[in-house]
Amino acid sequence: MGFTLSENVYDPPRNLVSKNLCEAFLLERDQTASAGSEDLCSLHSEKLKLFCLDHQQPVCVVCRDSKIHNNHRFRPIDEAAQDHREELQKSLKPLKDKLKLFEEVKGNCDQTAEHIEVQARDTERQIKEQFNKLHQFLQEEEEARIAALRKEEKQKSKVMKEKIETLNREIAALSDTIRATEEELRAEDVSFLQNYKAAVKRVQQRPLLDDPELVSGALIDVAKHLGNLTFNIWDKMKEMVSCTPVILDPNTAHPELILSEDLISVRRGERQQLPKNPERIKDVPVVLGSEGFDSGTHSWDVEVGDSRCWVLGMIDKKEIEGGMISCCDGEYRAASGSDEVTVLQVEKKLQRIRVHLDYDGGKLSFSDLDTEAHIHTFTETFTEKLFPCISNADELPIKILPEVDDDDDDD
Repeated sequence: MGFTLSENVYDPPRNLVSKNLCEAFLLERDQTASAGSEDLCSLHSEKLKLFCLDHQQPVCVVCRDSKIHNNHRFRPIDEAAQDHREELQKSLKPLKDKLKLFEEVKGNCDQTAEHIEVQARDTERQIKEQFNKLHQFLQEEEEARIAALRKEEKQKSKVMKEKIETLNREIAALSDTIRATEEELRAEDVSFLQNYKAAVKRVQQRPLLDDPELVSGALIDVAKHLGNLTFNIWDKMKEMVSCTPVILDPNTAHPELILSEDLISVRRGERQQLPKNPERIKDVPVVLGSEGFDSGTHSWDVEVGDSRCWVLGMIDKKEIEGGMISCCDGEYRAASGSDEVTVLQVEKKLQRIRVHLDYDGGKLSFSDLDTEAHIHTFTETFTEKLFPCISNADELPIKILPEVDDDDDDD
């Protein structure tokens, strides 16, 4: 019977368990050798145990005694790493503070952007309600008003979108720098110190930009769209219309003041969630008129009605000029921008008050519209633009009265 050798005689089967163990051992040895080499001095193959304060780099004990490090100062590697970590952490704090401020301002910008949309919707609704009361031929005027509102909404939303995008870019840049630096801070001592200069340079090269600011005039100019709306189209309808000489600006109203939809009356109510725009009065519960005066003579009438606590007058936005009269539970007072307070003697409870400003003459006077009795007059030289100002601590509304055609009106 013949006999032949199989090829397996010369190529016996491999032991896979032994093969895997060998490969794992070799891999671990290579990794250990590689990791160890990183902690060794490239010149003397000694372990890096010291840090040269003059050269700002890790060195070995042989380097310490070499000529190149003569008379240099050294620290143990762990002490140097801790000191430099603390130093880099201090450098990182202004960036973190700046990031927090950017995020806060962006949050308010997000709220402002949402409020713009709410204002646009509410204003459109109010415009439509007024136009629905007019004759059909006013349809074209309605469309023109809404088009103007849409244009302003688009423009101001675009400005706010660009502001938000800019804040996002700054936040991303600051976040990237902070994230990269914090990764360096978590690194091993030697690796951290080897990359320390680059980390410091990266932090220092990130400029601390000026603090972000809210966009002034960002909100929809509601007063422009709604104020005196029917009077502005009076020559087209020739019917009963009225013109109110002062329109309240909701963008200046304290969050606890509620304005009527036609922006001519104000009452106290629950605090509203409103954007912190620069124009808004936040410290005291007042609202300003939409237009200020820096010349000429101007008059406007206010019905305080049965409100028990109110303030009425004119001030500049710095609150240093102008004057106001007030009522609190039947006690009347006058106060100027210089904080001078005068107790007023009023014989009859005031219901309707006329405010008269002679800007060039430096006089701001108040009179009882029902009796024509003089209440008080402020005299000073005005240099700032004065705005009508109303405060109401009562749920009963205070209302600005329509203009009437008589010889006493001033333009």
